[in-house]
Amino acid sequence: MSSGVEADIVLDAAVVLTLGMNRVLGRGGEAAGRGAQLLAALAAGRAEARAAALAEAETYERAVREVLARNARAEELARTRAELDADVPLPAPLTPGEETVAELTAWCAATDRALDTAEARLAGALAARVGEQVFALPDRVAVPERPAAPDARDALERVLARLLPDAAGPDRDAVAAAARLLAAATTAEDADTALTEVRLRVRDANARTRERRADEKRRAERAEAAEQAAAERGYVLEAITTAFEELGYEVHDGFETLTASDGALLLTRGDWPDHSVKMRVEDAGRVRAAMVRGRAARSADDRRLDAEREEEWCAAFERARTRLAASGVASEVTWRLDPGVHELPVGDPARQTGTRGGRRERGRERREL
Repeated sequence: MSSGVEADIVLDAAVVLTLGMNRVLGRGGEAAGRGAQLLAALAAGRAEARAAALAEAETYERAVREVLARNARAEELARTRAELDADVPLPAPLTPGEETVAELTAWCAATDRALDTAEARLAGALAARVGEQVFALPDRVAVPERPAAPDARDALERVLARLLPDAAGPDRDAVAAAARLLAAATTAEDADTALTEVRLRVRDANARTRERRADEKRRAERAEAAEQAAAERGYVLEAITTAFEELGYEVHDGFETLTASDGALLLTRGDWPDHSVKMRVEDAGRVRAAMVRGRAARSADDRRLDAEREEEWCAAFERARTRLAASGVASEVTWRLDPGVHELPVGDPARQTGTRGGRRERGRERREL
């Protein structure tokens, strides 16, 4: 980008953590309060207080995420319970609020035990259902050639109890089909062969279920990463907007065909009738800016005015960097074009594509972090 500047951006860990907590739990409650403490300590420049607040918040955030993971597991088991119409108690979800880290950790440990018990009972309910569906024959299936062998139905239910309760319908059907072979077995050898097939199908079904769980977890992690990246870029955009508005610029969302979601901003001033600055934030990691003219320069006076405006802009950019640093947005200039080196490009004279009301609303949200 000609006639401009590029800078790499690094968000302070306190900002990143605060955005994550507020995104997960919303802007109310304990998480938002801790986030506000973090930013207050950061703004005050108290290194020791900031480090202590950050460490405390990181510990709290980990505990909160553990709670949310248990809530999600309980929700999944609740869906399985409803599908099986099983009378299996599940622990109530917890919405973190005033609890200490120790209390949250203790809740997670107790909930783990309850969820493990519930999952085992649901697996037993599934095994019993499959067994009831399969054995339309007498209540017990005898194995005459091996009278000392375990009862076929009891052996089947022990194997079926290993089937994960959230196994997919096709996997359950495959297991049931193998179980029906056992119900029809008339010899010990046939029974052993059928039971072995049930074991293999249970093993395969569980493997696919665990793979599906892992896929769902990866999708959730990717979605969370995308949401966090969007929150971070939004924070940077709002911080830039606030910094330059405080320096006397008007900041508009988007320019040309771009929108604010693309990280594009247009900076103007009332005393700059022919000049503006196009700025774009790329993935909250880099900012690019360039001064443009609304019409082509026509004289030496125009080009001299260009250089003056570029000097003003460069000085304002440095002042804005200081303001951004106070908000936890550190920047390092990686490329700069000195004023007057190149003729300014001509940009779109249209100045505003966004609304100041939207920016004021986002500003309120940012101040509530």
